[in-house]
Amino acid sequence: MVALALDVGGTKMAAARVRADGTLGTPRTVPTPVHGVWAACAQLLRQAAAGSEVTAVGIASAGPVDAGAGSVAPINIGEWARGFDLADAVRGLFPRSRVRLAVDGAAAALAEHRLGAGRGAADLVGVVVSTGIGGGLVLGGRIAGGRTGNAGHIGHMVSSSGTDPCACGGVGCVETVASGPAAVRWARAHGWSGADGTALARDAGAGDPVAVAALERAGTALGEVIASAAALVDVDLVVVGGGFAQAGAPLWQPMRAAASRHARLPFLSGLRLVPARLAATGTLAGAGFLAVAD
Repeated sequence: MVALALDVGGTKMAAARVRADGTLGTPRTVPTPVHGVWAACAQLLRQAAAGSEVTAVGIASAGPVDAGAGSVAPINIGEWARGFDLADAVRGLFPRSRVRLAVDGAAAALAEHRLGAGRGAADLVGVVVSTGIGGGLVLGGRIAGGRTGNAGHIGHMVSSSGTDPCACGGVGCVETVASGPAAVRWARAHGWSGADGTALARDAGAGDPVAVAALERAGTALGEVIASAAALVDVDLVVVGGGFAQAGAPLWQPMRAAASRHARLPFLSGLRLVPARLAATGTLAGAGFLAVAD
């Protein structure tokens, strides 16, 4: 009897066997193709199963998702953007399996709660700052998914400095201000000529004024929406991860300053913003815990 974890993202997919305690074996990772996404995903799962009978699969997917229906409609996976019945497809591969699905930000938040920076806390908000911005809620030790499973998707809260259209169809989402590509676009529009978010963070650390301003703008927007989210769900811990969250003090200082400036109610006085500890493995680890959950 084997349990599997599956992480489906816009740039890569990963799968691994899951031990009885929810921890993972060695993951297998492949790029997410433009076409034939399910075929690639199925091959990855078969390789992870290695011919064994699979009885449980935990799935973390880019969103939006419909956790109850088992379907996904990721903005960043064009072939599935109008909806794909992922849970049913997995059951087709492994007919005796119990399948559980969560949006990727929620899975990452669960993993940080169990193994990472949120260990020991009952409640937290997880934020993933990367090519996009995602997130999730853990309340009372469990994912709080909301009506469809997308609760905590903080990237589509509106920022006071957001004016650009978002890929979701809205305008001014914090993802359009504080994701890595958004910060790079703003910096280039103001005279910076670097290549990507990594270069932007490096130049900000070296004191380049445009790079510093881009990260200050991004960090301030993040801090504002984090304070709003913390007030809404009454938490005192926010775990921030993702590739662009590694940008260091030029991002974190304005983020913490903005959160402190806006989180003024007494029940928010102890609000903490801390770096995630699980890095790129967090989302898959969360899917592993879904697979073995009671």
